[in-house]
Amino acid sequence: MLKTTRLLTFVAIPAILAGCSTTGSAPAPEAPAAPATSAALKVSPSPEYVSKELASFFETYNQERLELSPQSKSYRGIRDADYGKWDDPSDAAAVRDHQHMLSSLAAMRSQFGSAELNDEDNRSFRLFEAMVERAERNHKYRDNVYLFNQMRGAQSGIPAFLINIHRIDTEEHALAYVERLAGIAPALDTLTAEARERAENGVMPPKWVYPYVISDIENLLDGGDGNAILVDFRKKIEKLDDDSLKLGLDGGAKDVWWESVVPAYQRLLAEMKRQEAIAPTDDGVWRLPDGANYYNALLKNYTTTDLTADEIHNIGLEQVERIHGEMRAIMAKVGFEGTLQEFFQYTRNDDRFFYTTREEYLADANAVLRKMEAKLPEYFGRLPKAPMIIKPVEAFREKSAGKAFYQSPAPDGSRPGTYYVNLYNLRDMSKNELEALAYHEGSPGHHLQRALQTEMGELPPFRRFGGVTAYTEGWGLYSEELPKEMGFYTDPYSDFGRLGMELWRACRLVVDTGIHEKRWSREEAIQYLTDNTPNPDGDIRKAIERYIVYPGQATAYMIGKLKIMEVREKARAELGDKFDIRGFHDTVLESGPVPLSVLEEQVDAWVAEVKEGG
Repeated sequence: MLKTTRLLTFVAIPAILAGCSTTGSAPAPEAPAAPATSAALKVSPSPEYVSKELASFFETYNQERLELSPQSKSYRGIRDADYGKWDDPSDAAAVRDHQHMLSSLAAMRSQFGSAELNDEDNRSFRLFEAMVERAERNHKYRDNVYLFNQMRGAQSGIPAFLINIHRIDTEEHALAYVERLAGIAPALDTLTAEARERAENGVMPPKWVYPYVISDIENLLDGGDGNAILVDFRKKIEKLDDDSLKLGLDGGAKDVWWESVVPAYQRLLAEMKRQEAIAPTDDGVWRLPDGANYYNALLKNYTTTDLTADEIHNIGLEQVERIHGEMRAIMAKVGFEGTLQEFFQYTRNDDRFFYTTREEYLADANAVLRKMEAKLPEYFGRLPKAPMIIKPVEAFREKSAGKAFYQSPAPDGSRPGTYYVNLYNLRDMSKNELEALAYHEGSPGHHLQRALQTEMGELPPFRRFGGVTAYTEGWGLYSEELPKEMGFYTDPYSDFGRLGMELWRACRLVVDTGIHEKRWSREEAIQYLTDNTPNPDGDIRKAIERYIVYPGQATAYMIGKLKIMEVREKARAELGDKFDIRGFHDTVLESGPVPLSVLEEQVDAWVAEVKEGG
């Protein structure tokens, strides 16, 4: 997550202007906490000439960043002369992009640092300042990022991008697709060489990661002319009218695939097999160069707090104990006699808690979200216009991909929000968790929040398309609990599933810090989740493997959710009968993602405004 956009935009997640990648429930976009140096900025009532000039500055920055990232353009729905290009994945490009951010920050401070800004401009100034300062802090750790792992990397990110993002409506768009095919080899070779260099410096994921990466590559290579990319291309050019044109395009794509793409993937495969033979068996990033400081920087980034690893670990233990108590209450409600661990075994293994077909799962998930959509206006004043679809994770990557994730809609409306659900193994997808998972990824969770953010044309682009993991994932976890207040989770087992997912995030605080700070092994972390959660073994193993290759990210969920609940209850206590849940939610959502300290400031300001209004 720390490497700049240049090396991460080959994952199937949009590159953002902050210089990082975003993820659905896998790693989300982020911006760092606002530095104390920003607090001295003066605030005055709306001097419009300053607002226009600052808006122009941010738009110029936006355009400059887009010119550096053809893939970001594609995510935004922009199809211009760069439509057939990939982002430059070299480290030289990463350095160039970082220098651009630093020079942009210096220009902003020079032009507007002494100006009197209105509240919203002041917030944008602070957030931009913090975004770049975070990038500066992390730039030195960029070589500690694993370029290829089971969750992300060009081996699966390239086909995912082409399949999900590259649309074809004209011959030019089809030719751009073929151009991108031709650009795969140089991009892959650059990344392969950098992965080799990092391996020589001791930066490799653990040995168990490599079979996943190798499997992704072999899935593509073994497909022949029926591989996922060529099948996608043929499907997309079917809408073109000219049959001879389609035949020529298909032939050209196959030629590029066999002459250029396949050899590059074979070179990557050989490098991954070479590294597998020498890869380490320790799992935590403590073993990497300056690993302890690297992990501390990750925790600061993902939580936007100064909490230490020990403090986060202890918060996790406290939350696990609380949630276990609430689970025992449900266990008594359904009349189960036995220990909590025995109840876990029952819900983990009994056939009644699992689907037998993908179609059943998808039908029930759609039904749950339709009911939620009808209830949202009672709790939210502003709702997104963009629709959302539920889509199974594609076959070529479902074995290695996470449980579920979300992709934001295109700003121009050409692509809906997409909730991806991994149905590779239905025994990993409990009926009990279906409701909470749908609320987290759909509405009122990621779709509501991120689609609204995308539609907020009044925000500077770096805020409209950027993010803060503690905010975004904190909102997702908050959105699992909120429906209980809205009258959902009427089935006690579904409510138990909600608690199970919250417990999962509490346990993340324990196991993430356990692995990367306390030097737990993968097996120790797996055992902790087995003992303390109702999740099936496959779910547990996949999760621990995710936390190992995404150090620190998993801590953002519970830390963010606890802060949102804290500021909500503080506001409710101060406002009493004047507290309006719709007003609270709109206050949280309408500024886009912000660090948790800034979120608290915004809610405090809303409370003061409501009090002042009588």
